[in-house]
Amino acid sequence: MTAVTTTTTSATGVAPVEADEQIRPVRRRRRLAPGRRLPAARLAGPVLLLVLWAVASAAGRLDPGAIPPPWTVLRTGVRLWTGGTLPTDVLTSLERAAYGFAIGLAAGVTLALASGLSRAGEALIDGTVQLNRAIPTLGLIPLFILWLGIGETFKIAIIAIVVYVPVYLNTHAALAGIEQRYVELAEVQGLSRFAFVRRIVVPGALPGFFVGLRLGVTGSWLGLVVLEQINATSGLGYMMFQAQNYGRTDIILVGLLIYGVLGLASDSAVRLLERRVLSWRRTLAN
Repeated sequence: MTAVTTTTTSATGVAPVEADEQIRPVRRRRRLAPGRRLPAARLAGPVLLLVLWAVASAAGRLDPGAIPPPWTVLRTGVRLWTGGTLPTDVLTSLERAAYGFAIGLAAGVTLALASGLSRAGEALIDGTVQLNRAIPTLGLIPLFILWLGIGETFKIAIIAIVVYVPVYLNTHAALAGIEQRYVELAEVQGLSRFAFVRRIVVPGALPGFFVGLRLGVTGSWLGLVVLEQINATSGLGYMMFQAQNYGRTDIILVGLLIYGVLGLASDSAVRLLERRVLSWRRTLAN
């Protein structure tokens, strides 16, 4: 059996070309990316859990005294809201979380820039922050009560610590991960210190900063639920603590669901801001 050949003419002469080399099937490119983002995809998991909860409650698989059905929790939430106690508790919790988050965010970014852009700053700051990270933040509560009293100040201070640690760690790691060639290019172009920070440092550190920001937002709610059970007279944590004393699991679940909704909403807001600010990046996420 002989191979079929064809001839092609060029400036140097005639050369035989195998037919199977000349006609090659085009292979279809395999798609490896996740694909287009689904609308409201992050709500699918919580909605599925809610459906399973309702089905299990309706089938009698859950003890109503331990885990009330979702319609009972909904009625309790509506009653607390119309009674005026729930709006006050929610606003108080939001205020505490906002103050602590703002202070922690400012501290984390400032320390990360000072440590990431200066060797002296890194020597003075990074080791201290790493030591602070190794100490359980909630274990500082007794000490902060002795220093700041048992009022609102120590609660805000603890939330600020919970927030600043992840913001610092991720922002500092992003600064350390900026490639040296960009620094050398800035030096060759003769950029000033301010221009170097604005055009090289900030864009390079933003991805890590947003990761730390999301962790900080979540951490502020996690710390708040514990702090509001210590000498508080209002707030979601106080409401849940009082409900525990009376065995009202429906009120406890109302508080937990509100914490979950606030945490999911704040995380989604940070994600949306991240997509807008980093729209120039082409990643698997977008």
